[in-house]
Amino acid sequence: MVAVCLNNGAVFVRDQPRPRRPDGFALIRLLCGGICNTDLELQRGYYGFRGTPGHEFVGEVIASDDSHWIGERVVGEINLACGACEWCRRGLGRHCPRRSVLGIVKHPGAFREFLTLPERNLHRVPRGVPTEHAVFVEPLAAACEILDQIRIPARAAVAVLGDGKLGLLIGQVLSAHGAEVHQYGHHKEKLRIAAAVGIDVHAGKKTPVAAYDWVVDATGSSLGLAQAIKMTRPRGTVIMKSTVHGLVGIDSAPVVVNEITLVGSRCGRFEPALKLLRGGRVRVDGLISETLPLKKAALAFRRAAQPGAMKVLLNG
Repeated sequence: MVAVCLNNGAVFVRDQPRPRRPDGFALIRLLCGGICNTDLELQRGYYGFRGTPGHEFVGEVIASDDSHWIGERVVGEINLACGACEWCRRGLGRHCPRRSVLGIVKHPGAFREFLTLPERNLHRVPRGVPTEHAVFVEPLAAACEILDQIRIPARAAVAVLGDGKLGLLIGQVLSAHGAEVHQYGHHKEKLRIAAAVGIDVHAGKKTPVAAYDWVVDATGSSLGLAQAIKMTRPRGTVIMKSTVHGLVGIDSAPVVVNEITLVGSRCGRFEPALKLLRGGRVRVDGLISETLPLKKAALAFRRAAQPGAMKVLLNG
């Protein structure tokens, strides 16, 4: 089978044997995968990664212990938890200290013709949701995680800092929740996607100081967190959504003096994301830049890394 591999910054494709399916796992044929900023960071050396990346995917189950999965179009939660530790017993398998993570930590990713995941990680894709749209379930779930972590009242003003793929999904999720979203970014063509669904957009403007009780940093930049803190009122909350390779330096004095809460936010539950897609409450069609075959992964990674690029998809 064809598999995409990263090694010392290089992206290449090679032939590999089809993976063995352990008990309790499904063997899945890749239909479509999405290159995200984390994949680009892995290419740059995040986690010291070498191997097959990819954690945003839609696939078809071709073998499983439970025959009801066979033939189903699925997405999959990326954390493979042990299921037995204290964190797993508390329903927090995403923080299991013994977990592996699809395409990131100790489990080969989805950018290959066939992959394996535990059956308990799988979710069926509703029939009305196109495969290319269902690729966004994982990052959309990460956007929904904010509302599982923090109570944001309806009609509250929330600033979303960043107009990349995740930032635009976050803006739509919070808007669907009923918040008054103000989206800040530097790319007018990207912000048009947010404006089209009624979000108040601010392109290339100087950001306000101490203007919001809730600010989401989705810039993907080492400078974004400091900027978000400046925008937050005393006793406000900054939600940190950026994954950046390397250290992020901030002046802690404003955080302490203004008693600002910093909340790290990562993966989320797939159920609310699937519900939003099924109901058409989040639009992702405008977030796709290009679709390429797996064999052209090196080109796809280059395209995904270009300034202004949106989601680049890989077809299985």
